[in-house]
Amino acid sequence: MTEKWRTLWLLAAAELLAMGLWFAATAVAPALQTEWGISAGSAAWLTMSVQLGFVAGALLSALFNVPDVWAPKRVLAAGAFAGAALTAAIPLFDAGFTAAVALRFGTGMTLALVYPVGMKIMATWTREDRGLGIGLLVGALTVGSASPHLFRGLGAIGNWRPVVYLAAALAALGGAIAWRFGDLGPYRGAAPRFQLGYMGKALSVRSLRLANFGYLGHMWELYAMWTWLPTFLAVAFAASGWSSAAGSFVAFAAIGLGGLGSFLAGYLADRWGRSRTTILSMVISGTCALVIGTAIPFGPWVVTGIALVWGFAIVADSAQFSTSVSELAEPAYMGTMLTTQTALGFLLTMVTIRLLPPVADLIGWRWAFAPLAIGPALGSLAMWRLLRSPEAAQLAGGRG
Repeated sequence: MTEKWRTLWLLAAAELLAMGLWFAATAVAPALQTEWGISAGSAAWLTMSVQLGFVAGALLSALFNVPDVWAPKRVLAAGAFAGAALTAAIPLFDAGFTAAVALRFGTGMTLALVYPVGMKIMATWTREDRGLGIGLLVGALTVGSASPHLFRGLGAIGNWRPVVYLAAALAALGGAIAWRFGDLGPYRGAAPRFQLGYMGKALSVRSLRLANFGYLGHMWELYAMWTWLPTFLAVAFAASGWSSAAGSFVAFAAIGLGGLGSFLAGYLADRWGRSRTTILSMVISGTCALVIGTAIPFGPWVVTGIALVWGFAIVADSAQFSTSVSELAEPAYMGTMLTTQTALGFLLTMVTIRLLPPVADLIGWRWAFAPLAIGPALGSLAMWRLLRSPEAAQLAGGRG
């Protein structure tokens, strides 16, 4: 194996292990609701606080050019170590709901040093195959995010502490891998000077704005689906007598399958174009959002099939928005632009994560996911406009 692919695979492994922190508390939310006596709406803050912390951390990181001015592998490792410590503190100190939300906020801030920084390192090792490389990394992130659902399905449904401890330990291992093997590649930019507020170019430059609007449409749908799909599956499966463990396994499979989708979409985008690939992915995922609730009367196998297709497609496009930004941005400030993009996207996710429970209460799970299709529709429009612009020549070697 060449040094390039050894680094890419090890970096992907580090991201997979570290990003399990994201849903470490969400996966065990039913047990926490019982122990703490909180509602489903309150339990949503176990995820929303991570999103909010990520946004705060990403905005600060982008504002001060942290991914570009500091050694990226050390930034990534520090984020993984700190996130592991904050996550382990929840069971270690027997934190209550309020303290846990604060710790999850801190964890989100640390993960802002993991995900976008990892994308920057990956981009410095790739050029013609950058879509594939970043697709590999986002795929690893997806599987890592899904992993707590697997742990829960394997038997820790009632006892949530082992799930949280395991996620923390794996994240620390991921940080160690990044520290040792996360060096920048040959396509790195020159060390830039500090520019306060450079992140504003993410919306002021037309090509970057369109790529980011496409990403926002994608993020409108993604994390709300990831957060509430397990709850939806529990409701759908209960009607047919399937167990909650089955719901956890299907949730892991559906979310984790996005890792394969991200990898394959990266391969496709390098050859067919990033704009076309993202539009195709959003059309499929938006359609699944519209129809999955209507499949409940047809039984759990039909619901499972749609959930797997949705999980595959919903994150397949994610890496290509980031790859597009990496190709459209100034190389020296690529890390700042990638971090700004993720900050905007994760800020938007808080709306739909919080919106879904009251929508489900109002109209039922049959149509609760349907409003998520708005995001892919608008995101597809933005990427179509980017495809028709002169700047499309900068994407995927001129393929758009």
